[in-house]
This record gives sequence, structure tokens and C-alpha cells, in this order.
Amino acid sequence: MKRVKKIVHYQNKWLGKGCTVVVMDTGVAPHPDLDGHIWVYRDFIGGRLEKYDDNGHGTHVCGIIGGNRIGMAPECKMIVLKVLDDTGNGSVNHSMNAFRWILENRERFNIRVVNISMGMAPKQNEEGARYILGAVELLWDMGIVVVAAAGNLGPSQGSITIPGLHKKIITVGSYDHIKSGQGSISENILKPDLVAPGTRIYSCNAKWKLASEQLYVAKNGTSMSTPIVTGAIAQLLSKYPDMPNYEVKRRIISSCDHLKLPRTRQGSGLLNVERLLKE
Repeated sequence: MKRVKKIVHYQNKWLGKGCTVVVMDTGVAPHPDLDGHIWVYRDFIGGRLEKYDDNGHGTHVCGIIGGNRIGMAPECKMIVLKVLDDTGNGSVNHSMNAFRWILENRERFNIRVVNISMGMAPKQNEEGARYILGAVELLWDMGIVVVAAAGNLGPSQGSITIPGLHKKIITVGSYDHIKSGQGSISENILKPDLVAPGTRIYSCNAKWKLASEQLYVAKNGTSMSTPIVTGAIAQLLSKYPDMPNYEVKRRIISSCDHLKLPRTRQGSGLLNVERLLKE
């Protein structure tokens, strides 16, 4: 994670205070880095009340966003909605139930950002894709910043997953992960919107209590790039708490570093937190 902080110019005093972030993922396991940061937990898979993560993906994502030692925005509050099972899979119904929960509770918990480090191929379930795309559009139209992964079905063009294809939300690719989803030159929509690091990203290990495991573990993919951007947005909203979501998107895109890669690969370029927070 030190490498990530160096790349995105992390050092600043805006650490996410006052910003509530929803993480839709595999859940979250108890971890020292996350003590006091998980405000609400809901399990849409098994209905269990205690916090758990039988896959590890969600715990890793939460650590990147708001971990005490390694998180981008360690002063933010997180709401974790478990919509994926131990294999990292979930149904459209699970996700739709979570989306409805967000809409019903957005004012109660002052939800500002939703991180979606998951996705499905557009042709995998066309009816389900329409439901998911409609849900993220509704979240966005209600003023919530939605940040979604471009997916790992690349590097061919037109390989961005749902809901990352939606034109309104912020879609994040990985500049250093070969399978990062890419947009299509035939569409009049620039996706991904930007890229962030996505290779060997160290964050919280859900299995850290086991004798053979470490406190932190490295993972790869756009699932890791996405919470880096989400954390940067939490920083921005801690500095400008009244900033609307469309301005958040404009600011984060306009502050990127161009990498001289095809626009279908890099979007507007690499996340630059220092420039984002100086504007």
C-alpha cells in the first residue's frame, strides 16, 4: 500500500471525516485496521448478524478505503452490505435488495459514496443487467457517488462489466493490470473514466488470525483500483462536504495524469489525489 500512496500522492490532511461509504461485497471480517470504522453491517446472503467475510475480498476492499494504517480515508465511516458469497458470486436479487436498502437509508446514515468492486458480463444476464443499471442510475440521480470497477475481462475492447458500463457513474480501470476492462471505440461513452493502481495492492487479510496468515495480503485487479478511487473521493468530500456527485466526477477526471495510453484503456488517465485536493 505504500507504493499506492506514493503513486497517487496520498499525503494530505483530508482523511474522509464526515463521509459515509457503502461497500457492496463479500462482507467484512474483524481486523485491527478496521476497528471502529464499520458503522453498519447487513448480510443479504445468509442473514447473519455478526460481521464476517468468508471470501476475503470485501475485507481487502474495506482496508483500502478506510483502514487505520493503510487506508486512503481512515476517518470515513463504512457500511458493509454482503451481497457476494464465499466464492465471490451473488445474484441480481441480492444486489437489488442491497440497492433498495441504500435508497431507504441514505438520509439516515448520510450515505455519500457506494463502492462496487464487482461486475458481470453484459451478455451474462441481460435482464439482470438492466435491473442493475437502473439501480445505479437511481442512486446517482439521488445524489450518491457510485464508483464501480471496470472488471477483469480485458484486454479486448468492449470488455467493461456491469454496472461499470453506465455512463453516469464513475468507472475505474487498472493501468497496470493486463486484464482491466476496456471501453469500445464504437460507443459514444468514454469508459473507464480513469485508472488507478491494481497490481499487488496490500490491504487487510480476513484470515489474519490463522497461524499461517499475515495481517495484510496482496491482491490484484480493478476490484483494488476501485476502492483507491473511492477513498480519494471520501477525502474530497471531507474537504468539500456539500459537493454534488456530478462535480465530484468532473473534478476527479480533470485532475488525472494522462498516461499516453488509448482512451479505451486509461479513460482520462491516472488518479492524482494531490491535484484533486488542490483545485
